Amino acid sequence: MKKKKKQRKNDNYRQKQDPLKPEDLPILREYKENIRRIKEEFGDSADIVCRDFKVSIHKGALVYVDGLADNKVVSDFLLEPFMEKEIIPERIDIFQYVLDQAVALGSVESIADWNKVYDSLLSGNTIIFLDGCTKAISGETKGWEKRSISEPTTQLSIRGPKDSFTETLRTNTALIRRRIKSPNLWLESFKIGRVSQTDVGIMYIKGIANEKIVKEIKERLGRIDMDSIIGSGYIEQLIEDQTWTTFPTTYHTERPDVVTSQLLEGRVAIIVDGTPFVVTAPAIFIQFFQAPDDYYSRFDISTGIRILRILAFLIALMGPATYIAATTFHQEMIPTSMAIAIAAQRENVPFPAFVEALIMEVTFEILREAGLRLPRAVGQAVSIVGALVIGQAAVQAGFVSPIMVIVVSITAIANFSTPIFAMAIAARLLRFALMGLATILGFYGMMLGLIFITIHLCSLRSFGVPYMMPLAPFNINNQQDVFVRFPIWAFKKRPPFMSKGNIVRTGENQKPDPPKPNDIQETKGDK
Repeated sequence: MKKKKKQRKNDNYRQKQDPLKPEDLPILREYKENIRRIKEEFGDSADIVCRDFKVSIHKGALVYVDGLADNKVVSDFLLEPFMEKEIIPERIDIFQYVLDQAVALGSVESIADWNKVYDSLLSGNTIIFLDGCTKAISGETKGWEKRSISEPTTQLSIRGPKDSFTETLRTNTALIRRRIKSPNLWLESFKIGRVSQTDVGIMYIKGIANEKIVKEIKERLGRIDMDSIIGSGYIEQLIEDQTWTTFPTTYHTERPDVVTSQLLEGRVAIIVDGTPFVVTAPAIFIQFFQAPDDYYSRFDISTGIRILRILAFLIALMGPATYIAATTFHQEMIPTSMAIAIAAQRENVPFPAFVEALIMEVTFEILREAGLRLPRAVGQAVSIVGALVIGQAAVQAGFVSPIMVIVVSITAIANFSTPIFAMAIAARLLRFALMGLATILGFYGMMLGLIFITIHLCSLRSFGVPYMMPLAPFNINNQQDVFVRFPIWAFKKRPPFMSKGNIVRTGENQKPDPPKPNDIQETKGDK
């Protein structure tokens, strides 16, 4: 009983806190009363445009939101056809006549309640009210200003496509459909946010995507109950498996080719209107070290660069901690000449190695954050010049040693080599924890921290898929695209932990087999 009373209180509170939700009432016969209701509901806002018209002897009005609807489309395909209509017989059903013949638009529908009226109006459509009719007509006149398709800014590629997602949902779905011309590419739409009513779509390939994962994503999206969803970052935080982790359990990208390749592996794409980043799920750890150019270059080159990225990630994670452990506890592991040089450099430094590293790391993080927030031209100057000037001044003042500046610089550069920012920032945060453990226990503390991180990674799930697949649990048949990227013709099957349907993606005899020299000579002789 207490739970039911509490639930009723929550429902009553939610209704009081949601004054913008329209009542589910029928449309009135008097079209002027409908116009008055809309003006009252929107507070007589200046961008709500109402225009009276006549179709023969029948009166009516149309309503649209200036800035969301295309004024030229409204004028050319609605008002002008209405005004040109000749005398219409009185016995004709004027509503059906306008719906079938008078509206010259591609998408037209009949609506009968205010919920759909407001939803359609705020989606950029034009609503038509006719005197004496208890229904309204919605015509698609969307025409708001939108950004043109440009090059990606966060995931650059040398040989890959140069287009990226925009803030418009339909543009983003079109970019994906251009690459996958199959009727099995399904799109399902949702509206999330009690006030914002944000359009969210999920795309997946029927027959390839795992139906259980698709169902789970739909259920998690359906459970979202918030006032507004501003971007895809909101969706990520509300549907992820694990909150208390620094590692990303969903993948986001601004590249249509990346989303296309992941859909073909069996993943599901979540597209949010107003955001140029598309979220894909499930995500696995090794996926964050795969760059688009890995698949546009030869397999040997791609393999070498990928191993270099993973090595750079380890440097970014353990660089300062290794220096602290070696100089504080394990001096015997450093070559004698190097140990003497480090000791000479640190002779006048008043702080221990941990405080020295902490000062430099925090200073560099502040400079990096300032460079991101400032205008681009000024930000680059602050990041580069600030790091050089402050580093040189700190060394001359005796606050830090030159070797510490080198260690922090290499760590920062290695951090930038991670293709996905979400994984790079995870290394930035865990770096400080490993520095603290190295200060207390040396290399033993570092190893303890790395063991804990490994256990944590193995415990993570992304929509039920183990985060460390196919490394843990280890599957030898799915190692074609982990540390070593096999040739494209060797990708015979999709990852079974992603796709449960059609897992065959490459036919037989796809390995290049050039003709033998004898065959070429015989061909020339025949000619």
